[in-house]
Amino acid sequence: MKARIIKAMLWPTLWPALLLAGCALPDAQPRVTPLAASALGLAGDETAPVADDWWQALGDPQLDRIMADALARNPTLDQAMARLRSAESTLAAAGADRKPQATLDGSEQVQRLSKVYMIPPPYGGSTLAVGELTANLSYDLDFWGRQADRVRQARASAAAAALDVAAARLALAGAVAQAYVELARSERTIDNAEAMIETRDRALRLLRLRAESLLDSDFDRRRAETLATEARQVLLRARADREAATHALALLAGAGADYPAGIGPAHLSFDQLAPLPERIPADLLAHRPDILGARLSIEAAAAGREVARKAFYPNINLLGIAGFQAMGLDKLLTTGAITAGGGAAIHLPIFDGGRLRADYAGATARLDAAVAGYNETVLAAIREAADASTRVVALGRDLSMQREASAGLAELRRLGEVRFESGLGSRLDLVDADMQLLAARQQAIALEADRAIAGIRLLVALGGGFDAALVKSAGGFGAAGMGSAGGFEVAAPETKAVATAAQGNRE
Repeated sequence: MKARIIKAMLWPTLWPALLLAGCALPDAQPRVTPLAASALGLAGDETAPVADDWWQALGDPQLDRIMADALARNPTLDQAMARLRSAESTLAAAGADRKPQATLDGSEQVQRLSKVYMIPPPYGGSTLAVGELTANLSYDLDFWGRQADRVRQARASAAAAALDVAAARLALAGAVAQAYVELARSERTIDNAEAMIETRDRALRLLRLRAESLLDSDFDRRRAETLATEARQVLLRARADREAATHALALLAGAGADYPAGIGPAHLSFDQLAPLPERIPADLLAHRPDILGARLSIEAAAAGREVARKAFYPNINLLGIAGFQAMGLDKLLTTGAITAGGGAAIHLPIFDGGRLRADYAGATARLDAAVAGYNETVLAAIREAADASTRVVALGRDLSMQREASAGLAELRRLGEVRFESGLGSRLDLVDADMQLLAARQQAIALEADRAIAGIRLLVALGGGFDAALVKSAGGFGAAGMGSAGGFEVAAPETKAVATAAQGNRE
């Protein structure tokens, strides 16, 4: 009611200002629109929700411990959390601007008063102590909602920062899991290489004996020596790979040089990851925090554009002052020194050299940039998920055939042993069968690790364990809301709710 009365009182003064402001508004329209989910060719099926601690499906307590260390003290995640706190402080400051502002000002100075100015003698021409103690009150009426737009912009930016934390957490979890798979790969390669060295050394001893007995040529012996050297190279490289994997895990965990010494053998089950879809699901856009964050960046840019547009309108403040003013400090706090006043102030830019137009054009360009960034994020996410999905399927088929080949070689080795025990085969044939079987197992180890890494990448591409339901319940949006191409009317999730989803196990 009071606001309507004030508006009615000020309207005769406002309408000429509004007319001038309307004439000054530029015509800068956005040129980029967000991609619609319906036009992206996503599959209609939705994926089952992924557990927040999805890496525990790999079944290794040591991985769980390293993951907890990384989520607790990784510097990259700390930076994202610091950006979130900064965005929240900006939101608090924007909200404070909408409230009444009060200050208390006091001054005291010894001053010679002019005899020929405002104050006549006997005070004029004398030197006195002049004191002032006043309380000042100001309140921006926010007629046009400019301050509300500032708050909306800050709220969207804070929510986007919280989603950046969730995205950083997801990327970190994926990086730790992949590094740990590399650790397990190197350890299994070491075991297989040691068995291969033993087998090839045994073959080399047999060939040397046969060469000394003139039963084989020197060519076979040289070939066996080369194969034994290659096996030792595999072992050497695998040990270096294991050491590099421990260093990577220490870096991700935010730990020092003593951390790798505490990393023992890995005990992963590569086949225990959650079931992975063969097609890109329709709910991909609602399960990735980076996409949700990019969409909120559009909301923040749109609010910033509104702030720039409403800067053309007059700014109206209510002002009030009450306090004491006196010449001579002994009279400062007397009733005669009381001063008070109040009123309204209006500010309307008329000639600013084109600064407001430039600000508005810049805000519109930033909105286009935010939309383009969102579109780029969506397309990159779809390609990332598509590549990971294709690789998971292809590696799964390759691994299945490799396991069949290994099973066939194992059966041939068993038959060769039967032939040897029956006197129909030689020990060298058995050694040769062992070498083929170990080589096939080495290839299977590589494929198992590659498929596990591809599965981890697909989980991350699908949003991992990010809880999109928290965003929806907080007033956000799902995949269905991603396709609005018009007025950028996207509800920003409340920062605290999204921050809860972002932090996860970090607290």
